[in-house]
Amino acid sequence: MTPISTSSAAPARTAPYAHLAPLVVDLVLPLAGYYLLSRGLGTSTTTALAVSSVPPALSTVWIAVRHRRLNALGALALLATGAGLALAAVGGDPRLMLAKDGLVSSVIGIAILLSVAAGRPLMSRVMRPMITKGDRARLAAWDRLSSGPDASAEFRAAERTFSLIWGGALLAECAARVVGAYTLPVGTMLSVHSLFVVAGVLAAVKLSKPHAERIGALLRQA
Repeated sequence: MTPISTSSAAPARTAPYAHLAPLVVDLVLPLAGYYLLSRGLGTSTTTALAVSSVPPALSTVWIAVRHRRLNALGALALLATGAGLALAAVGGDPRLMLAKDGLVSSVIGIAILLSVAAGRPLMSRVMRPMITKGDRARLAAWDRLSSGPDASAEFRAAERTFSLIWGGALLAECAARVVGAYTLPVGTMLSVHSLFVVAGVLAAVKLSKPHAERIGALLRQA
């Protein structure tokens, strides 16, 4: 009598941290590349922006061809790069040079707010891999709660609020940078230049954290 095998195939496992790959390619690499080239190696702003846009550009094209959909994070990174390249051509007034970096933040902030108005909160693309950590059950729960007949109004509201906070924080950072550029002495503004974006990000993280935690709790209950 032939013995019956009771073993079952082990479930496929996602490679460690694979869920963070889109964030690394579309956000971390462009940002790190820009600062490494412009601040570390002293290349021109135009060159740094052009080179740092390569990872999200390749990612956007690959996803469009392979999966027939738009890579929202990559598109956002390219939008910010395009705004930076346009502003890089502006020179002359040192106060304008200090203020123009904030305008890139405003482009991203406006894009995030428009995505909320369109019903597709852009920051959910950032939050989803960090909260679900590639877990299939959580990914499925996210899809159920965010759209379709089983969509949760509470879940959707938390998604929208999370994106609204980040979009608002980026616009506030832009406004503060522009005001500072035209009211503070140029030397003072140069010394605190980087603090504006740090303060904006920290404020967004602090204010959006309860909503991210609520989304995590709803996923565990689903």
